[in-house]
Amino acid sequence: MLTSLSLSLSLSLSLSLSISLSPSLSLSLSLSLSLSSLSPSLSSLSLSPSLSLSLSLSSLSSLPLSPLSLSLSPLSSLSLLSSPSLSSLSLSPLSLSPLSPLSLLSPSLLSLLSLSPLFHLSPSLSLSLSLSLSLSPSLSLSLSPEYLTIGMCSVSRPKGSYLISTLSSIFSRSSPAELNSMLVVVLLADFDAQWRATTLGQITANFPSQLKADQLLVVHVPKQYYPPITGLKRNFNDNDDRVMFRSKQNVDYSFLTQFCTGRSQLYLQLEDDVSCSHHFLSAIRRRVQQMEVPWATLEFSALGYIGKLYHSEHLPLLSRFLFLFYQEMPCDFLLSHFRVLLTQNEVIRFTPSLFQHTGSYSSFLGTFNKLKDNDYEDLYTNPAADVYSDIPVYMDHVAAMAWSPGTGTFFWGRSPSPGNHLTVTFKQPVVVTAITVVTGSAEGRDRLASATVELGLHPVTEKTGSGTTCQEFYSVGDLQGGRMDMTDVHKKRFGHASSCLRISVTAKQNDWVIIKKIRITTKEE
Repeated sequence: MLTSLSLSLSLSLSLSLSISLSPSLSLSLSLSLSLSSLSPSLSSLSLSPSLSLSLSLSSLSSLPLSPLSLSLSPLSSLSLLSSPSLSSLSLSPLSLSPLSPLSLLSPSLLSLLSLSPLFHLSPSLSLSLSLSLSLSPSLSLSLSPEYLTIGMCSVSRPKGSYLISTLSSIFSRSSPAELNSMLVVVLLADFDAQWRATTLGQITANFPSQLKADQLLVVHVPKQYYPPITGLKRNFNDNDDRVMFRSKQNVDYSFLTQFCTGRSQLYLQLEDDVSCSHHFLSAIRRRVQQMEVPWATLEFSALGYIGKLYHSEHLPLLSRFLFLFYQEMPCDFLLSHFRVLLTQNEVIRFTPSLFQHTGSYSSFLGTFNKLKDNDYEDLYTNPAADVYSDIPVYMDHVAAMAWSPGTGTFFWGRSPSPGNHLTVTFKQPVVVTAITVVTGSAEGRDRLASATVELGLHPVTEKTGSGTTCQEFYSVGDLQGGRMDMTDVHKKRFGHASSCLRISVTAKQNDWVIIKKIRITTKEE
């Protein structure tokens, strides 16, 4: 994106004054003036002169003249008035005293290379003025890179495309400020011209504002620029179709990363069938700022070539690496080798994952694909609240950790009994519209087998002094299989503002309990 156009000017003036009064008396005066400037705008260019003056006098005895004064008015401004040429250039007057003012106003500065007028003050006094002026314009275009370029390749899928929904997820889940720091590049990598035309029409119809704002670029590489993609080595005992597919995919990514070089500080690789977490760019920015060690690749998804972050300066290396070994192995294998070659031996992956694979059918022969990232979580913020529980806590897995977003934070308690609870008391009453409660480990252990979820009114302090609760509670529903996913809560007699949410244990269990996540959505009352 073009953000600035600069003009470099160099201006030099030399002035010599020689006065011959007699063979035994001479006066010499030299003056030099140099000016230079680099302006961020072509419409106004300001120069600050630097002036040096030296005086040499062989004899001052019996000087018959009054003192001679020389003044040079500063060249205060130099203006280019939105002209593609240098013809609209003006200089402040140059004046000599006691001589009459000398004005230099030229319609074309390039023609004003030297002026050498000779002024006669008296038969015995002469003044020689030489003025040399040099102008060296140097135009430079400055690109201000975005913070993040997102690249993805897309090809025809036998059972439907996910590209439009993926782009919608990127743009709809980013704030205006995030979009201003982002560029999305889509490489239409299919050789079918009709598919490309149809897909381009869909993109144009769905994202006209993003295209106009240069937030979205769509590119294509003709087939003649590809290396051979048939008759290749069958590494990993893959069949010919599979080898051709993954080899071409490596070349696609090679072209894509080369095109994206220098367009931003960072580059993020996605596939064309993903869903994004809200404000994923801000989450990436925070993680990058927290990095204290050099890195080559940061991972924001556990799957394939999704959510992999690179420095833009490494993209030419990555592009050549993918092209050089395009027939050897799949791209997700190659990226691991690339990371190690850049001396990052360990994977750096952040949770929760910011991107979820949504495609049900692969771009390779339309085969069914059920891959899901178990660590994916749409970023959210629960209302400010106090959280406590009377279930005995294991180590430091306190109740508030179930309320805080993110994987790796959860409440873990010993075997609960009927009447035990985890209570959330909101700092301000809220109208709850949806409730999600997830219990148990990833392996399905330590689920809360029997419990009810309640909303409460009128906060009061617990008699035990352990926290704040509510005077009245109303049941919203029971956990099913250790979880609850309820929407439209406010339409089911709970349209008023609530002050508490409570999970109450209704049966004894021998297993311990993990409450992995409590999430609510709210609306203004």
